[in-house]
Amino acid sequence: MKNILIVVALGLLLPLRSSAATPRVATGSDSVTHVAGSGFRLVANPSGTLNFRLYATIRYLNENGLDDHYTDSFGQTKPVNTLHDIQVNKVIFYFYGWLLNPKLRYLTYAWTTNSSQGLSAQVVVAGNVEYAFSDRATLGFGINSLPGTRSTSGTFPNWLAVDNRVVADEFFRPSYSTGIWMKGTLARQFRYQLMVANNLSQLGVDAGQLDNDLSTFSGDVSWTSANDFGKGFGDFDRHERVATRVGVHYTYSDEDRQSQPGTEAPDNTQIRLSDGNIVFTPGLFGPGISVEKVAYHMSAIDGGVKWHGFALGGEAYFRRLDNLRGPGVGALSFDHMSDQGLSWYASGMAVPKTLELYARGSRILGEHGDPWDARFGGSWFLWKNQTIRWHNEVIVLSHSPVGALSLPYVVGGNGVVFNSNFEINF
Repeated sequence: MKNILIVVALGLLLPLRSSAATPRVATGSDSVTHVAGSGFRLVANPSGTLNFRLYATIRYLNENGLDDHYTDSFGQTKPVNTLHDIQVNKVIFYFYGWLLNPKLRYLTYAWTTNSSQGLSAQVVVAGNVEYAFSDRATLGFGINSLPGTRSTSGTFPNWLAVDNRVVADEFFRPSYSTGIWMKGTLARQFRYQLMVANNLSQLGVDAGQLDNDLSTFSGDVSWTSANDFGKGFGDFDRHERVATRVGVHYTYSDEDRQSQPGTEAPDNTQIRLSDGNIVFTPGLFGPGISVEKVAYHMSAIDGGVKWHGFALGGEAYFRRLDNLRGPGVGALSFDHMSDQGLSWYASGMAVPKTLELYARGSRILGEHGDPWDARFGGSWFLWKNQTIRWHNEVIVLSHSPVGALSLPYVVGGNGVVFNSNFEINF
């Protein structure tokens, strides 16, 4: 595996070194002046603007350290399908700007997850439109992430790891859906976002599969200190004064079996039990019993602090599933299920603007098991800039209740995983 990593690293890094654009390099330095995620402008005239940006990841994944099967809380033994491969895991082309009025902003994108080719929603073309009335109120509609946890509240891709969350966050969070939202800044340090949407995750779900009511709501309110906390989890920007953040999130949705995306759809949310079983599985709770509809309530509280390149934070999750409906449900000995969870992270810039090291992890306290994960990793920012990085991470899993082909872990995963990622966020 070591030899493979060396070959991959050299293959990725050497061509980029030779093709670095000289005008973008600061005099006498290896740093690059480009702002990560800002892209570049293609067209600008009095009627509007058109900008382009690229996000892409290449992933090496080795799950050979996982057990080849697991047993769920119902005593059923199931296989674990592990991966050992190299994938162009995600590519996103963004086109954005304003039309007719700088307050009328648009975003369109084409998104593909190559590790999930052949499954539903591995290619997505979508977008949204927003109108900024003021800093206090921006109205938007289209595809957006439901702000139910910090990772779905506009922080992507500024995470410690490349495009993957800890197990508890993936288990509890909502996902992307079509809807309408309002967001803004209140009293300088307070930010909010409220969204009404079709369902918890519309990736891989067509309009005919949705129920006929808009029953999904998600919102968050956050406070940051006057020394701006920033979107990212780590302190790449090296805050000279302490920066703090506190956020509160809530999501409600009345979900049915048909409006849930396929099990392996990329970046989806399945309502699962803490042993990995999908709550809508026919006969899961007994012969003749099938849950077809359920009310999902989920709240989360996050907090963090940054100072001198160090960052520390965490998030607590609380989920309740009730109002169960379907054949045979009246025979159940319970009328709701409750799960709680916690995630944490600690990071530091070992070499300013160049090398970030971190540890992170999570635990779920569930009615059908208490899975957890722990991770240790780091990112090398090749040009002292967040536009391009090489990231490596070791993951220790204990009976993961979530997983997908696009993620570096699988349902039932128990053992050690290694993943190495090359990320472009231009």
